[in-house]
Amino acid sequence: MRLMNRSLTTSLAVATLSGLLSGSALAVTNEDFNFDHTSDLLHVCSVPVEAPEHVATALACTAFLEATVQYHDLSTARKKGKALVCIPSGVTVGDVRGIFLAWGEQHKNDKKLMAELPVNGVMRALYIKYPCKQK
Repeated sequence: MRLMNRSLTTSLAVATLSGLLSGSALAVTNEDFNFDHTSDLLHVCSVPVEAPEHVATALACTAFLEATVQYHDLSTARKKGKALVCIPSGVTVGDVRGIFLAWGEQHKNDKKLMAELPVNGVMRALYIKYPCKQK
């Protein structure tokens, strides 16, 4: 499934991210953008609109979420395998972000989940919200 509202370009994301990361007072760290852990992605996706680094973090969050869903859909389709999640049409990247952030809020104190790769956190959140119906 392709998420709606994807009009961000890589060059814009890189330029914005580079410019903002050169500033001195970021709420997020450069290491957060490595996306080593679910907690990193939650930190990046949680930056408020008023924060100076919001544009960069919003672009990075959107790109990660979109790539996760696209990879799931592509790998499931190619292998004709069972989908892990069944996201209805019309769901936006903003919806996915909200689902992930809500899941993260519920599990923020679970050190094991927060230490996992962020793709696992995204898929866990989506699985809870959009499980595939058994046939």
